[in-house]
Amino acid sequence: MADVAIKATNLVKKFRDFVAVDHLSFEVKTGEIFGFLGPNGAGKTTTIRMLCTLSSPTEGLATVAGFDIAHQGDKVREHIGLVSEKMIMYDRLTAYENLRLFGELYNIPRNALRERIDELLEVVKMEKWADQQIGTFSTGMKQRINVIRALLNEPEILFLDEPTLGLDPQSTNEIRDFTRRINEDAGTTIILTTHAMAEADVLCDRISIVDYGKIVALDTPSNLKKIINGADTDIIELDVPNITPTLVSDIQSLACTQTVTVEDETHIRVHASGDEACDNVIDAVRSGAGQIRSIHNVEPTLEDVFLHLTGHEVREQVADKVIEAPSRHGRRVQSRIR
Repeated sequence: MADVAIKATNLVKKFRDFVAVDHLSFEVKTGEIFGFLGPNGAGKTTTIRMLCTLSSPTEGLATVAGFDIAHQGDKVREHIGLVSEKMIMYDRLTAYENLRLFGELYNIPRNALRERIDELLEVVKMEKWADQQIGTFSTGMKQRINVIRALLNEPEILFLDEPTLGLDPQSTNEIRDFTRRINEDAGTTIILTTHAMAEADVLCDRISIVDYGKIVALDTPSNLKKIINGADTDIIELDVPNITPTLVSDIQSLACTQTVTVEDETHIRVHASGDEACDNVIDAVRSGAGQIRSIHNVEPTLEDVFLHLTGHEVREQVADKVIEAPSRHGRRVQSRIR
């Protein structure tokens, strides 16, 4: 297989007048875990659907495993596996019967298929439940079967579209560990779409941050975080037990403030710039009768990077109240009170 597993050039997808994917260009190296990060509606899943030949691009070119997605779809599908947002399984069939059904669609010989299913069930520790109906499984158990379903044909490239969405913490960790293992042990190239920045941070070799159908940044997780460290921006976290909308608005009105986010009932996260940013934020809180229990600068996360680049959070759900104000850079920024 070539050094480049996927190459996209000016990829566009339109739905009538709506541009879901807006001239995306990127390469995925063979053997890497490549992340697509962004909020719902950013164009992540639409891009994956095009690369998996489930949807045709409006414009642009792309090759997957060296094959053109527009003209060599059958060849593309021979080399990939897909774990989509929606689980593709039949509740009335057992785990083994589901896997056998999909394995037969790949024309895998019966004896080889039986060995492959047994091997994969053991890898995800589901061999004891092989003969139980999928409909009796928890969401986490279903997702483990859903993931190995996509590995039956031993794909060179595996697409994981929100693989941990809606899972409990234990199941989430199991899927993440399994993702890392198949990448390291089998050398499988993995494309991961997620809105969970922490998940991408621990798994991905490189990350593409997508917003409104465009790539706004693409680099390693550590290099992406340097965007903030090199941008004269402080991330200040305050513990304030008496947060009010007025207090948040006062912080937002400061010339040094870029964004303000209310993390929970007592914690405020502020992106601010300038040598006296921290002092100015403290003064604003105290002037508004806010009680500061603690304050400290924090290391940037990938979500901080996204917020810095786009002016809004990547979180899947917005908060109950949004305060908007133009920053000194002319960009609209948001503060959320949950």
